[in-house]
Amino acid sequence: MTPSKITFDKKLLLEKKAEKFQDFHNLMSFRIHDIILVSSMYDFYLFEEDGRLYELIRKEYQGLNLSNSPELVHVSSAKEAIKLARKSSRFNLIITTLHVEDMSAVKLAQVVKRLGINIPIALLGYDNNEMIEILKSKEVEVFDKVFMWQGDYRIVFGIIKYFEDKMNIESDTKRVGVQIIILIEDSVRFYSSYLPLVYTEVVKQAQRLSVEGINLSHRFLKMRARPKIILCSNYEEAWKYYKRYENNVLGVISDVDFKKGGVQNKKACILFAKRVKKIRPDLPILLQSNVEKNRELAHNLGASFLYKNSSTLLEDLRMFMNEQFSFGDFIFRMPTGEEVWRASNLTELAEKLAEIPEESIAYHSSRNHFSNWLKSRTDFWLAYQLRPRKINHYRSIDALREDLIEAIHNYNRDRQSGVISDFDSATFNKLSFFARIGGGSIGGKARGLGFFSSLLSNFDISNKFSDYKFCFKMWEWSRNFRSIC
Repeated sequence: MTPSKITFDKKLLLEKKAEKFQDFHNLMSFRIHDIILVSSMYDFYLFEEDGRLYELIRKEYQGLNLSNSPELVHVSSAKEAIKLARKSSRFNLIITTLHVEDMSAVKLAQVVKRLGINIPIALLGYDNNEMIEILKSKEVEVFDKVFMWQGDYRIVFGIIKYFEDKMNIESDTKRVGVQIIILIEDSVRFYSSYLPLVYTEVVKQAQRLSVEGINLSHRFLKMRARPKIILCSNYEEAWKYYKRYENNVLGVISDVDFKKGGVQNKKACILFAKRVKKIRPDLPILLQSNVEKNRELAHNLGASFLYKNSSTLLEDLRMFMNEQFSFGDFIFRMPTGEEVWRASNLTELAEKLAEIPEESIAYHSSRNHFSNWLKSRTDFWLAYQLRPRKINHYRSIDALREDLIEAIHNYNRDRQSGVISDFDSATFNKLSFFARIGGGSIGGKARGLGFFSSLLSNFDISNKFSDYKFCFKMWEWSRNFRSIC
């Protein structure tokens, strides 16, 4: 059965052009605020790392400029956990170890499901024989996901983000077209250490982009629109997600060997990659393996390769995500692959577009590189404006060049219109209509002008009266007029 495809409503996005932040306020509606951690006293002592587990998690959130970190409430018995979950609606996640005082972790998960407690439950176990036996049995299916503790407290961060993304993916892709990274990995040991690293890179990308935010509100909202990561463990699950969110997939990171049709298949990723590349030849795919000879297979598919046992795995992953997922600068290249220029933001992109050779514009336009870069930057409205524009739609490359530049300028102007932006000499956009210096309250005259400016923008007055130019005049104590047009 073909899974139903989820696509965002382009009409809704276009209608919300006047809403400067493209409905970002409603993204990430599901957040994990409070967690029940069920474990024996000894297991909790190991997790605590000298009583610092909560402090370390809070420090991680603060270091990544994320909102308030979740609260951890520890209980040592299943009965206490169930009582808490049923009594209070504040809890969004249950994490249990294998060692619970009054019943097994499997039994606890079964009771939670039977009682209709609508809270995801994750198993966090150790790398031992007991865990291996659980993973081999059908009992493991009662958990929403299984993770392995390997001494790194950031696994809790990875678990939290995994469930948040899983719960928000459908709403956020429909709303503004948030992008998705499909991670295929069936080794619990590997994805438990790898997932926090991938999330850290994605969040850091969102941090870099937030600097370009028009004001404080916009900077925080851009963080919500970061790409979602979907963790899959077999061929069928990965294909289901790919087909469901096909138009929103930013790229694929995959192991080579995983189950297909319920049987371990050493070429599962090769089959998956071939199928995807047939539909989207330019989609970035990264194959990972601890078998070096798989590098050639990856390159034959037009995919990248990482050796799992490499001492530079994290740095190699970061480089791949920056270059292939467009997490870094936009790199203008010639058809030969030669780099000719870079652009780190929209203003620079427009400036460089005016100067680069025609061959470079043709190369990138034919591969949707401009729109892909904009999507990764959360500039969805502009991305979907540019994506349909192909070379054969224009009389010449220069006509395409001019149209691209004009679209970027219009987007920058419309995004600034009606908004009071924060002045920063390093990032200030000269198209800004209204800017403030400092964090204090604005004065009466400025507040009135700001309100009037927002009304003109929200009601799209300039387009309704295109033959007129609207200017504000402010009398300064210097007896000079200041105009804002």
